Amino acid sequence: MDLGLAGKVALVSGSYRGTGSGIAEVLAREGASVAVHGFEVGQADEVVARLRDANLDARAVTGDLMTDEGAEKVASQALDLFGQVDILVNNYGVAEGGRWMQTSTDDWVSVYQKNVLSGVRLVHALAPGMRERGWGRIIWLGTVGATRPAARMPHYYASKAVLPNVCVSLSKELSGSGITVNLVSPGLIATAEVRSHLMKRAAEKGWGDDWEAAQRGAIHEMTGNQGGKIAEVSEVASLVVYLASEQAAAINGSNFRIDGGASDLAL
Repeated sequence: MDLGLAGKVALVSGSYRGTGSGIAEVLAREGASVAVHGFEVGQADEVVARLRDANLDARAVTGDLMTDEGAEKVASQALDLFGQVDILVNNYGVAEGGRWMQTSTDDWVSVYQKNVLSGVRLVHALAPGMRERGWGRIIWLGTVGATRPAARMPHYYASKAVLPNVCVSLSKELSGSGITVNLVSPGLIATAEVRSHLMKRAAEKGWGDDWEAAQRGAIHEMTGNQGGKIAEVSEVASLVVYLASEQAAAINGSNFRIDGGASDLAL
């Protein structure tokens, strides 16, 4: 299937590592030019070098998305490098630990800045240009925990629960402009860090000594479900890239869970 991404330009926030770097790679392999974002100078260089070694078009942009000035700097760098940004993937976000009675209000404000306003700032900077050109894709990364929160990390889950609302509202704001807005909500993602943690957990709990057993044990411990799988980075990236494509023009204001069925939700 031709996704129609040749000649398009994408900015992926927080793409210097983990899921974001995987999204950047799949976008680039589908023909898009990609701005790989890091917060500090040099942070995105390893990902950029890997993609450029594969003859893919990727370049680094740097800036702190926690401030209006930093986000504007990121957007301006991408526009200076590529001339336009057609696809914005608001991938950046954090899952910070905490409990209800130990998490300060400052922590709540901080995680909202990271998981919500970082993306809002980039929308402010880049959506007007997409509207002028009559084409654009804005994709946010959420979590299945937005509708199935735990007692732990309440500030994290609350901030992510904002995103389904944000995406529907923004899709209405941009209705008829040629820009679509969608949300991808993974469960656990099999990044290197998650794999390492769950293999250690499997050894401690006696779930087994292979990845399949570690997945089953982790999903059962978290949800009580016996089935399901943990999504690979490439699987999450492929869904994001499809939503960024020409083929997904009729998909707008939607929330896509990708968790191997672990969440067991009807809606």
